Amino acid sequence: MSFKVTSTLSKKESAKKLSNNKSHVVVYNKDSHKKALSLIGVKLSAWELREAKAENRSSLSGKNGPIKLVKINPSNVNAHQGLLSESEYANAREKMGALTSSLLCEKSKEITIDFLGVSEDVILGSIVGLELALYRYQGNEKLGVVNFKLNGKKLASKLIAKAKSMAVAINQARHLVNLPPNELNPVSYADEVKAMFDGSKTIKVKVLNEKQLEKEGCSLILGVGMSSNKPPRVVHLQYRGGKKGEAGIAYIGKGVTFDTGGTDIKPSAGMRLMKKDMGGSAALVGFARWLETSKIEENIDIYLGLAENAVSERAQRPSDVLKSRAGLTVEIDNTDAEGRLVMASCMSLALDQKPKIMIDVATLTGAGKIAVGQDINSLLSNDDELADKMLQAGNRFGDPNWRLPLYTPYLTQLKSDFADVSNCGSRWGGTITAALFLEKFVGKTKWAHFDIFGWTTSARPSLAQKGGSGQAVETLIGYFNC
Repeated sequence: MSFKVTSTLSKKESAKKLSNNKSHVVVYNKDSHKKALSLIGVKLSAWELREAKAENRSSLSGKNGPIKLVKINPSNVNAHQGLLSESEYANAREKMGALTSSLLCEKSKEITIDFLGVSEDVILGSIVGLELALYRYQGNEKLGVVNFKLNGKKLASKLIAKAKSMAVAINQARHLVNLPPNELNPVSYADEVKAMFDGSKTIKVKVLNEKQLEKEGCSLILGVGMSSNKPPRVVHLQYRGGKKGEAGIAYIGKGVTFDTGGTDIKPSAGMRLMKKDMGGSAALVGFARWLETSKIEENIDIYLGLAENAVSERAQRPSDVLKSRAGLTVEIDNTDAEGRLVMASCMSLALDQKPKIMIDVATLTGAGKIAVGQDINSLLSNDDELADKMLQAGNRFGDPNWRLPLYTPYLTQLKSDFADVSNCGSRWGGTITAALFLEKFVGKTKWAHFDIFGWTTSARPSLAQKGGSGQAVETLIGYFNC
């Protein structure tokens, strides 16, 4: 099984036997209905044209092959000052995702997708939705040759490439999460990320093994990973698009490739999906795939903290005390609160670069899902401007976030009688207390923390494949486009 994904739409022809049909899809907004009908009118019978004019049908037979009318009409509900409103991008992404199953059934040799009077966000969302809906873990679905047009002319290849790079980033994150933990472990994961960017002109990869981590004083990630026969790794991806020596942005991703809970072992039902506990790191690998060709003028460092939280005679115990690389001593209250330990080691390494901003992504707490469900990211930040920009990026690109407070009175829950801090608080406000723990390792850096779920039950049409959702990737990309 390959760890790396590519664009499905880059294929010139399908591997399946295709019909001679030529499908036609017209994507338009509320003001372009008449233009859409004039474009396809000659291909319709009289009765279908009447039905289409009355907007009673969106799927038409056509004389040369199937015709689909896709009207972009995002909900106009101004949900929470617009922060959770449906955007044009999101509406287009899901409508094209829903349409993809029909296009696959028709097996047309050629598909023309016409965009009429729509924004760039609609075009991006449509192509991304198509790509996402074609992804399958065991081999992507394929369409015939797809041609894109904008207002009757060939769509600029630059815009198609932009959409494809976003889609590949999301699908890369989804695919890594879907890999089984007997294939994806800290060692194989680090090796594959290094191979993924081998020969890249813009991204360099360095891997720290367990001996190097010990030399660096990264006792927290070592404490989590020492119980596994696959030792922990930290993968450092370096992108330099800014001026030499200019302060950049550091990204931290939780990469616990399987989480048993450790000595505080999870019940079997709670362990079933724990291959997804590396979803934060997967989001950042996907983001790095986009970053590689982005040409953004920033210096960026990405740190993936990779470990397996296994059970063995070497596993850390509740009441163990570890000295972190930052100098703080940490009492292990619960071995199932391991992700924040992995993250803390990476944050300490990242601070060596003196970043101006730090952003982390992690499947950190079940409390986050309980609070906002599987589709919304919990966002916590020590900087209002940074948080607002993340909220706007997520809303624009259909990856909603909701900000929770860094409520400092809850720090009392992390009090330890035997160390500077405990790694776990009470069951109440778990998303907040986890973020408060991480904040101790941020210093004075502007910081945003995403607590994600990273999994989907395919409730969204574009995510036809159950499993990894690619959550947070669109927000991370959108940050540079808002």
